[in-house]
Amino acid sequence: MNYQSLPAHATRLFCLLLILCASLLLPGVKAQPAQRQPTPNDTLKTPQALADKRVVFKIYAPKADEVTVSGDFLSDNKPLSLTKNEQGVWSVTVGPLKPDYYTYTLMVDGVRTADPKNPVIKQGISSLENVLLVPGQETSFEDITTVPHGEVREVWYSSSSLGTMRRMHVYTPPGYEKGATKYPVFYLLHGGGDDDSGWNTVGRAGFIMDNLLAAGKVKPMIVVMPNGSMPLPPSTGTGTTPSTQALTSMRSMFANEFRNDIMPYVEKSYRTLPKAENRALAGLSMGGFQTLDLTLTNPELFNYVGVFSSGFFGPTIDEAENQYAKALGDPNFNKSKKLFWVGIGKNDFVMDANKKTLALLDKHNIKYQYKETEGGHTWTYWRQYLNEYAQMLFK
Repeated sequence: MNYQSLPAHATRLFCLLLILCASLLLPGVKAQPAQRQPTPNDTLKTPQALADKRVVFKIYAPKADEVTVSGDFLSDNKPLSLTKNEQGVWSVTVGPLKPDYYTYTLMVDGVRTADPKNPVIKQGISSLENVLLVPGQETSFEDITTVPHGEVREVWYSSSSLGTMRRMHVYTPPGYEKGATKYPVFYLLHGGGDDDSGWNTVGRAGFIMDNLLAAGKVKPMIVVMPNGSMPLPPSTGTGTTPSTQALTSMRSMFANEFRNDIMPYVEKSYRTLPKAENRALAGLSMGGFQTLDLTLTNPELFNYVGVFSSGFFGPTIDEAENQYAKALGDPNFNKSKKLFWVGIGKNDFVMDANKKTLALLDKHNIKYQYKETEGGHTWTYWRQYLNEYAQMLFK
């Protein structure tokens, strides 16, 4: 093109375009994006644990009409409403709360919402919850402290029982990788709605074990946290209550996978000590039910058993005596157990199932240690039970 033949204004425009194109090709020269208007969300910090142990929850949602928060810090389980200010920030202050780790969930116009300002979460099989810490001396047994730390791994294995890949979390004590020592194994089961990550996240299991080991209160051990949530069978009953067939099916699925896949994988892949005297089992809620089932179906597998906030639920209590007749009638059952520990909160909604289960054990002279604490069906107490139960193992 002979740009000298163009009109003067066209020549100037052509030159400007050449300069612009050249500038874009030069290294380090970038087009400037449009400036974004700052919002209160840019500096928002939440949740905030105040010095007086109250906690402030906030979320920036200027177009929302209603925001609530719920969590295990609420004794009545009723969601709290947040109030919106002129800048579109919703907030509510709760407490004071006892120092501990808590989970919470926000609802924005009826939609379950993870707190966008808090990256600490607890994962479930169908949802997420955020985790907050109210610091204090009471949490020292579960905090991250300056002690030697073990490792918690996500371990994938092929489940022949379920025909799919499955995951478990495995804690190994400090020094495991560099040594040749064999260790006892503690199988720790989660509750309904959770997966194998529960005990490792909000359950604080790894940090609890680290602190106990550093204080010389427990023997070094491997802690296996499998996924106890099974595929839901077609017959699930009415509403949210599983039918007897569904409970029986899920119980059998987990027991089969535990015996045929989980235990063999652990004993092949890790340096474990053999025999029941070097194995412990415990679980909370659904995991406690699974613990009872495995203990009474295969009493030869474990010398240490722990049941947290659990029992034979619903229709299973009626069939338990027949289902486990062999173990319940075994005069040597008590001799095979160095520890049978049961813990529950006074206000736990499964207390009725717990009492009926203990009555069944009493009827057949099964010996156990029983601890009734304050509180209900929450992680606050399950972490404390773990801390206490672990100190009684392999002694």
